[in-house]
Amino acid sequence: MFVSGELCKRAGFFKPKRCDPMLSVSVIGGYLGAGKTTLVNHLLRHAGGARLAILVNEFGALPIDEDLIEAQDDTLISIAGGCICCSFGNDLIQAMLDLAALSPPPDHVLIESSGVALPGAIAASVSILDGFQLDGIIVVVDAETIQDQAQDPYIGDTITRQLADANSVVVNKIDLVGADHLTTLTAWLAKVAPNATLIHATKGAVPKDALLQNLSPDVASLPQSIDHTAASFGRAAFPMPGQYIAAHIAAVLVDPAWKLVRAKGFVDTVDGVQTVQVVGRRSNVSPAPKAAKPGLVVISQSATLDILALQNALDACRSD
Repeated sequence: MFVSGELCKRAGFFKPKRCDPMLSVSVIGGYLGAGKTTLVNHLLRHAGGARLAILVNEFGALPIDEDLIEAQDDTLISIAGGCICCSFGNDLIQAMLDLAALSPPPDHVLIESSGVALPGAIAASVSILDGFQLDGIIVVVDAETIQDQAQDPYIGDTITRQLADANSVVVNKIDLVGADHLTTLTAWLAKVAPNATLIHATKGAVPKDALLQNLSPDVASLPQSIDHTAASFGRAAFPMPGQYIAAHIAAVLVDPAWKLVRAKGFVDTVDGVQTVQVVGRRSNVSPAPKAAKPGLVVISQSATLDILALQNALDACRSD
């Protein structure tokens, strides 16, 4: 067994119990040296109260910053703020089932794949497990070296296949390249990762809400900007009164012109309230929870998101 209930108790963490039937999972991939470890440590430092569970092949592959660690065992690290890091070895499925049995359950599971693994294959395994929902595939790349790596006869195929699977590409280490290089790289990535949104980063500093599903559509409580890590990101909330055509809303939100990295909300339709989610260039429309109130939250790569223009585009999707 991977993380037994007794091990969790000894680490001062969760106690086994059946969890919520849908636990969100994100897969983090990217070649060796891209900055996956730095990104994960940043997410742990800025979890905003969310309980994150990090699954890795072995702890040596993902050295959690020492000042974040509260307790440690052979297969479990207890992290400040209610997070855990677990080593799953060769049994990822059992590890996820054990996580699902914890109480309280984690708010989000991050699977950090090895540098040569294909995150799409891991995501396919997640998608067939009852009780889990795939939130997205995040691929981290080194802005300075990724194009050369993609041309390498030994690793190039792995690099391009990783990117082809991505919903979000974190273009890390942009401080090491010039503006012309970044422009060329952006155009190249748009071709090799056509379903992904590109998120520029230095030292893995990306806001959690830009990568993970845990957006709150509670419009009344939302600030209009997101945390300290990203002056280049913008956040906007829309009340969404009246009735809309949900599929049209989704089509608006995936338009690359808005430079959105995430969007989630509830809209009233002739078929009842629907949940609309956007990750990268992909969208999903599904029935909303019974207590859902209309409202939409978006996160943009650009702090200069034209909120009025987006509001007008959303208004054009009304059906009433």
